[in-house]
Amino acid sequence: MLPDPSPSITVDGLTLRPLRAEDEEAVRAAQAEVAPDGFDVLLGLSGRSFHAIREALAAWARGDVPPGWVPSSFLVAVDGAGDVVGRISVRWELNEALRHVDGHAGYAVRPAFRRRGHAAQMLRGALALLAERGVESALVTCGESNAGSAATIRSCGGVLRDRVDVGLDGAPLPEPTLRFDVPTAPYALRG
Repeated sequence: MLPDPSPSITVDGLTLRPLRAEDEEAVRAAQAEVAPDGFDVLLGLSGRSFHAIREALAAWARGDVPPGWVPSSFLVAVDGAGDVVGRISVRWELNEALRHVDGHAGYAVRPAFRRRGHAAQMLRGALALLAERGVESALVTCGESNAGSAATIRSCGGVLRDRVDVGLDGAPLPEPTLRFDVPTAPYALRG
């Protein structure tokens, strides 16, 4: 049996689940809120209708991806009050570009919900899902100046592998990237 392309998981009261139609207002607000940080919540899809965004994300989860991309799941993080506090993208495999800079997971927390442990909960959920798919060690990255994200990754067991200054094309990155190896076994789902 194939793994669920659109998994859901709850970690310490925070639920990671696929995007629903009723999430549009919150997710578009999140896009606007984190755009000044240079982060794209909607992965380049923000100009599309919300229905088209949801269809594209579902296709990517099934493995129907654009050339050069890998199967991935886009999950919103919803707290106990029903607020969308952020999102995480879980990449089920890595290609050369992802191995170089972006890794297995990318997440964002809305500014009003930061410093509450949500990023760590999101990452722990992603690590559990990756463990379920047989990934033993996840590559998780962040910009060198993002001390909060580096602390989140370390809190989940991340060990700094190295620092990358240039892209695959040899051009300097806008900011050096820290690459961490994070074991998934501590988060594996127990039957």
